[in-house]
Amino acid sequence: MVHQYGGSREGAGRKALYDEPTKVLRVPESRVVEIKNYLANSKKAKFDDVASITLVNPSTVMHIPLASEKVAAGFPSPAQDYVEKTLDMNEHLIKNEAATFIVKVASLSMRDAGIDIDDELVVDRSIEAKHEDIVVVWIDNEFTVKRLIIEGSNNCWLKAENPEYPDIHFKDGQEVVVWGVVTFVVKSLKKRK
Repeated sequence: MVHQYGGSREGAGRKALYDEPTKVLRVPESRVVEIKNYLANSKKAKFDDVASITLVNPSTVMHIPLASEKVAAGFPSPAQDYVEKTLDMNEHLIKNEAATFIVKVASLSMRDAGIDIDDELVVDRSIEAKHEDIVVVWIDNEFTVKRLIIEGSNNCWLKAENPEYPDIHFKDGQEVVVWGVVTFVVKSLKKRK
């Protein structure tokens, strides 16, 4: 009796991972990790909203002068020649140091919510997400930034804040984790050269 192992089988291989047929290739053992990393980084992402995620390290304290009066957006008020106190931006932006990350934005899917490419989002993973919060979500091994919409007790979806991008409605069996809630958007109002 002859047993046949290996060979071509319908549905076998890595087609689901790459959305196309794959081919066996022999490579030097010393290059396997490098090639796997290249493939992982070159795979076309479904979501392109997150460029990077960085853990907050508020070890530096910088006290910034805080004017004691609010600034009017209309007519100017008399300027004060003194500052009443200082503000530590770490204290102002970070409520839970161990659970706070900075996420750099890579798309315009949240443009109408005031979030642009290269803006930095302060994301707190210790906050429970609520209806209409802007959240960072992990879907099928990729990150996205969207507005969480909760309808009823067990129906939720993600709303893009730009009509050129689709909303995301979850499918059965899809791996979805609300990774964190966006608490602040850090953006530069000065154009970079």
